[in-house]
Amino acid sequence: MVGKIIAIFILIAALAAMLVLYKTFSVPTHSADFAGVSLRLDYATTGAAREQGLSGRADVPDGYGMLFAFPESDYHGFWMKDMLVPVDILWLDEAGRAVSILSEVATSTYPHVFYPSAPARYVLETAAGFARSHMVATGTPLVVQDGLQTIPVVSE
Repeated sequence: MVGKIIAIFILIAALAAMLVLYKTFSVPTHSADFAGVSLRLDYATTGAAREQGLSGRADVPDGYGMLFAFPESDYHGFWMKDMLVPVDILWLDEAGRAVSILSEVATSTYPHVFYPSAPARYVLETAAGFARSHMVATGTPLVVQDGLQTIPVVSE
């Protein structure tokens, strides 16, 4: 009887670990070109997804980004709550062009909130140093390559 209980406990622990790994390392299904670099993207198009963002992730790999979509252009603020690694934060206008860029935002900056210098509809978070190493400047466009033809819209 004790053996069955231990086996069930191990099975539950293994399933929980797989779920955590899946949430942490899920394979993005979207792609885009930004500054001549192909990026794999996850989209954050709901309030819950935007709130979670990249929080709690132990790594943001090169060639990966999370694209946050908002209902309308505004001065959307971002902070580093529960972030484990630094990131670059790039605000994009309705056409997907960079309007404001912060490079290598440290996790220690929380609870400071960062705002763009111009209204933005989208925000792209990438690995720290991406903007500098790929010479991303204001006006650089994000070109979605996964058949959508346009950047995603808010899904709520």
